[in-house]
Amino acid sequence: MASPLSATAFRDAIKREGVSVVEVGSWPTHNRNHKGAWGPLHGVMIHHTVSEGTAHSVALCRSGYTKLPGPLCHGVIDKTGTVHLVGFGRANHAGSGDDDVLDAVIAERSPLPVDNELNADGNRSFYGFECINLGDNADPWPEAQVEAIARTAAGICRAHGWGAHSVIGHSEWQTGKVDPRGPIGHKGGPALTMDKIRARVAQLLDDDTAPAPGKPTPGKPPAKVVALSQLIAAARHDSVQAGTPVSYAGARIVEDALAAEGLLARKYVDGHYGTQTKAAYAAWQRRCGYSGAAADGIPGRASLDALAKRHGFGVAA
Repeated sequence: MASPLSATAFRDAIKREGVSVVEVGSWPTHNRNHKGAWGPLHGVMIHHTVSEGTAHSVALCRSGYTKLPGPLCHGVIDKTGTVHLVGFGRANHAGSGDDDVLDAVIAERSPLPVDNELNADGNRSFYGFECINLGDNADPWPEAQVEAIARTAAGICRAHGWGAHSVIGHSEWQTGKVDPRGPIGHKGGPALTMDKIRARVAQLLDDDTAPAPGKPTPGKPPAKVVALSQLIAAARHDSVQAGTPVSYAGARIVEDALAAEGLLARKYVDGHYGTQTKAAYAAWQRRCGYSGAAADGIPGRASLDALAKRHGFGVAA
């Protein structure tokens, strides 16, 4: 149970997880608060839009339609992993659901009970994110979008001190709903499930609480700053590209630090976050105490902060 974050804290919680954020119009004051209470908040609910196209989906979720006025969520997560903030406050996203499910979310108890009643107000109790997908169980979920869903949810959970079991799908809340559903990556790919999203949220929450080597270096503010969101995008884009395209120049700052740690050969310090850099960063994550999927070579805030403190650069969202 928690009071709602401020709009600024909500936005910043998402950005700190390395997610790109677009602010749409007067989103901090666009809500349905005149129709009822918003809060206390108990969790984050994930939906799919049953639409396609970013501009159309964002406009739909912001304005709604005659029978269901907007906002229809707080943020729209597009296929590239960008979050478009469209409202803040009570929103028409969750509707009525099962109070037994709500009790389980509050207690962070798993597995969730079957949602077979409509006796609790979800619009009051949950942050809601609509994710662009046709919802036909065939439209694929790009990896970048799935990762953004998990990072967005993790950021809000971190801000409230919640665990991964405070994140649920619409299908787990309201009988007859199926969202989110569909294959990950490509048609015929593995199915997207809320258990997979929660598992990734748990990894992210653990990632930033792992012990970091070294201590902060006192002195002047760093002259070099690495943007975490751009670095993550480079790590996901460059490592699957041929040649040496540079999608984010700040990657070279990180490569210099990895080379100084003896994890990356100097010939690969080129600003291209390729497979060698990804492997070197995974080694750095393991050195920080992470293992398994948490040491995947994709930067997290805590591991990057640890590297920055040792090598004199700053980290921005």
